[in-house]
Amino acid sequence: MSNIQIGSVAMNDQRKRIHPHKFTLWVGIGSIVMMFAGLTSAYIVKRNLANWITFDIPSVFWYSTVVIIVSSLAIMTSRKYFKQGEMAKYRRWLAVTMCLGSLFILMQTFGFIDLWKNGITLTRSVSFSFLYIIVGLHALHIVAGVIALLIISVKAFSVKRKTYSSLSIDLMSIYWHFVDFLWIYLFIFLLIIR
Repeated sequence: MSNIQIGSVAMNDQRKRIHPHKFTLWVGIGSIVMMFAGLTSAYIVKRNLANWITFDIPSVFWYSTVVIIVSSLAIMTSRKYFKQGEMAKYRRWLAVTMCLGSLFILMQTFGFIDLWKNGITLTRSVSFSFLYIIVGLHALHIVAGVIALLIISVKAFSVKRKTYSSLSIDLMSIYWHFVDFLWIYLFIFLLIIR
């Protein structure tokens, strides 16, 4: 009887531990949060300079915000179908998420082109430099997410049935929701404090 209890306690302890990959992801997310907190704090401080130039946010950034929110719903749906073992639906929604992430990047590119055409260039003003750095760094994190989605998709499409753990989609979901929420924060920040 005591062996069963000891085994049960060991199982409970094992369930409480966080997977090393998940822990690493959270450390990475914490680092990214600190980086963007530093950038947005510096933005606020520098905004008080006499030569600060205000700018309008390109309208395409509004649409890209909707796209990134929908992509968050798509990856949630994909993860749900993976957990239910419905691999065809899992693959489909994973592909939808990847397409929406790619569309977000394309829309951000159009936003940068619009800024450039309106004279809002990287070197013209400190305020413009901050805009390009903040939005550009976020876009790089989305690109990294799309690459990770591509890797997961290759794995998903090469296997006929669910023969692997949910760790990949769990980690991808956490990361994807994070970059989605990060964009919403940055977008609202830039709308309010420009």
